Amino acid sequence: MEEKTDVIVVGTGVAGLFSALNLPRGMRVLLITKAEEESSDSFLAQGGICMLRGEEDYESYVQDTLRAGHYENRMESVDLMVRTSPEIIADLVRLGVEFERDGEDFAFTREGAHSKPRILFHKDITGQEITSKLLRAVRKQPNVEIRPYTTMTDLLVEDGICRGIEARGPHGERMQIRAQYTILATGGIGGWYPHSTNFPHLTGDALDLAARYGIRTEHLDYVQFHPTTLYSKEPGRRFLISESVRGEGALLYNHQGKRFVDELLPRDVVTKAIREEMAREGTEFVWLSMEPIPRETILHHFPNIYQHCLEQGYDVTREPIPVVPAQHYFMGGIWVDRDSRTSMERLFAVGETSCNGVHGANRLASNSLLESLVFAKRAAAAIAGACAQTRRN
Repeated sequence: MEEKTDVIVVGTGVAGLFSALNLPRGMRVLLITKAEEESSDSFLAQGGICMLRGEEDYESYVQDTLRAGHYENRMESVDLMVRTSPEIIADLVRLGVEFERDGEDFAFTREGAHSKPRILFHKDITGQEITSKLLRAVRKQPNVEIRPYTTMTDLLVEDGICRGIEARGPHGERMQIRAQYTILATGGIGGWYPHSTNFPHLTGDALDLAARYGIRTEHLDYVQFHPTTLYSKEPGRRFLISESVRGEGALLYNHQGKRFVDELLPRDVVTKAIREEMAREGTEFVWLSMEPIPRETILHHFPNIYQHCLEQGYDVTREPIPVVPAQHYFMGGIWVDRDSRTSMERLFAVGETSCNGVHGANRLASNSLLESLVFAKRAAAAIAGACAQTRRN
C-alpha cells in the first residue's frame, strides 16, 4: 500500500507533537507511533521544565548546563534553548498546560546541579501534564492524523534524499508513506537495557536506519543513568524518583545510616557515588530519605511518587526507600543542526532521537522537555520556510 502526505512524523512524544502543532495548517501531517499515543517517555517525566528567569539568570543557567555537560555542549544550541524558553512556556500555557503557581506568579523548584530554582512543575507528573495537553491540541487539528500501532521499518531514499518511510501497520500490513519532509522523533534507547526508566519499545529505531544510510550521528556512547529509581528485584522498567525530591531536601544514606554524597551534584556524579558506595558495602541499593521534606509538601508536590511507593510497601513520609541507578536518557543520537536538519536532505530529527549538542556529555535536570520543544518548533519553522521558498520559486 502506498500513500502520500506532506510531512510524516515518527513518534508522539512532546517533540513529535509540538512539531506537528507548529507546522502550517495547510500541510497534511501524519504522526505514527509503535504503541498507543500516550506510551512515550515524555509522559513519564516527573520533575519539570526549565525556564530562564530573566536576563540576570542567563549566565547562571548557561553555566549550569555547560558544567553538567562537562563543557562538551554545543554553545549555539545551549544559547538557543535558554533564550527561547520563556516563549516555549508561553506557548504551553496558551495550550492549557497548568504549572504550579505562587499566587499569580509561577512557583519554581530546584533540582540537582542547578544553582538556583528555575524549574516549573505540575505536581510530580509534569511530563504527563504537558504531553496530554499537546496531544489534545493535535487531535483538534483537521490537517493532522495520528496513527498508533504503526512501526517505521525503513526510510524511502531516492538519490540521497529522504522521500518518506516504509512502515508496518497494526495487523502486519506493509505500507509506503511518501512525504515531502520526514521528522524522526522516535525517543531514546531504553529498550536496549534490562533496567531502565524508559518504555521497553523505545529501541533506537531511527539510529539503526541512520547507520544503514550513512546519516551522521554523534556521541552514541553518551548515556545517562538516573541516580534514584525505586529498587526492585523484578525485571522491567524502573520507577523514577524525581530529581526534585532531592532538590526539595531528600538525603541519600548508606546502610550504616551515613550520608556519602552531596545530593545536588550532577546526575552522573551522584550515580558514580552511589555505585561506589554499593560496591564498598556489597549491597544492591542505597537509601533515600524524604524525612527532611514536610509531609504537606510531599503530598502536594509528589503525590504520584508517594502513592506508588505506598503501593510497594513504603510510606515515604515515615521511612526511607531503597534506590538504585538505572538507564535514563540518551544524550547522543542523530546529528542535527540548529534547525534540526540531519545530514540527509528533507530529513529532520527532534527530541531524544537527535543530538543538537545542548546536553553535552551529561544532561542537566529538566532540560529534556525544554530542548525537545525548542528544536521541534525550529524544525517546523524550517520546513514551513522551505515550502514557502519553493512556492516563490
